Amino acid sequence: MGKLLFIETLGCAMNSRDSEHMIAELREKEGYETTDDFKIADLILINTCSVRERPVHKLFSELGGFNKHKKKGAKIGVCGCTASHLGEEIIKKAPYVNFVLGARNVSRISEVLHKDKAVEIDINYDESEFAFKDFRSSSFKGFINISIGCDKSCTFCIVPKTRGDEISIPDSLIINEAKRIVEMGAKEIFLLGQNVNNYGRRFSGEHEKMNFTKLLRRLSKIEKLERIRFTSPHPFHMDDEFIEEFSSNPKICKSMHMPLQSGSTKVLKEMKRGYSKEWFLNRVQKLKTMCPEATISTDIIVGFPGESDEDFEDTIDVMKQVQFDQIFSFKYSPRPQTEAERFTNIVDGDVASQRLSFLQSIHNEIIDQNNAKLLGNIYRVYFEDLHRDAYVTGRSDNNIVIKVKGSEELLGTFRDVKIISIGRTILTGEVIA
Repeated sequence: MGKLLFIETLGCAMNSRDSEHMIAELREKEGYETTDDFKIADLILINTCSVRERPVHKLFSELGGFNKHKKKGAKIGVCGCTASHLGEEIIKKAPYVNFVLGARNVSRISEVLHKDKAVEIDINYDESEFAFKDFRSSSFKGFINISIGCDKSCTFCIVPKTRGDEISIPDSLIINEAKRIVEMGAKEIFLLGQNVNNYGRRFSGEHEKMNFTKLLRRLSKIEKLERIRFTSPHPFHMDDEFIEEFSSNPKICKSMHMPLQSGSTKVLKEMKRGYSKEWFLNRVQKLKTMCPEATISTDIIVGFPGESDEDFEDTIDVMKQVQFDQIFSFKYSPRPQTEAERFTNIVDGDVASQRLSFLQSIHNEIIDQNNAKLLGNIYRVYFEDLHRDAYVTGRSDNNIVIKVKGSEELLGTFRDVKIISIGRTILTGEVIA
């Protein structure tokens, strides 16, 4: 048996893609194969997230468990965003860690593997034109990074400090990667970036002037590519051209993630989000008018410093007006190296918890009311996951998760499905064609 790699990924889809890149590099250059059992692994990687406080705390408890139960001689590496901002501190706290690799240094995985106590966390390192080896966790869809880093200055967010300035990946690399994915049998691609619709603002070298809408049009010309998804667009950059392309292009899936963060214009200004409550609602109205079948998801932070009862009511008002199909909601968590970490007008923790519970209860009511209307609807579903309970799950064009009784023969196929049972997060259907 060859060398075995165990990797645990925390956080966002970009982290998942970074993990795929590291697996690919280690397989090609170092001869590793993956395992789901860290106790037999020769190399243990934990790819970290630092957007919220909890995953950072989880890191050191996870590391302790790995060190206690790993096999003799196995190496441990810490990668990702927490690696970027803690750096050498990780090895000081956990001296059994063999190396630390930042989120902007993924291509160096093979290099640091052979340097004990290496710390590579340069957030200015440019990987935008690095040709990673190919590995994908799914045979049915492929994630593609279209940019790295972030140029925003949101006061609550640590990402610019862990992933560096935003650089767009040349469209030729993106299109070639998409073609390879399709040639391998997948019918769907998922474009990733901190602010995908800011694509083209900056490249490493000289490249054709480009924006996200133009990139979407070019990708749409790839034969046998049937679906294009992406995350996350920034509300500030949702111009009419972008919304019109989203609405009219049949290959673009009709689900939009629009990170609200707060419904209060005052709080949005304190967050430095660049838009107001009115702008956000205007963009939603434009989207729903042009594409009424689109589903909309969002991120919401409650208890941001200085958030008053009136500010929170604005957030609830936006929720009720938009009727979000999915929300990712959290209490504000101060992050190191951010501007908001220095804010003193802290919202009481119990108040923030109450607001979060109320917001989530309102959203559950919205979901239950809206999902009840879906009974009997027919959706075209692309199946991608097989479950042990004899169900297969897939997603509709507008990102509704649907399960049906079936076998692996459904995987990778499109089928018309009628909804026969309603759940809050997953609907049950039956294949009709």
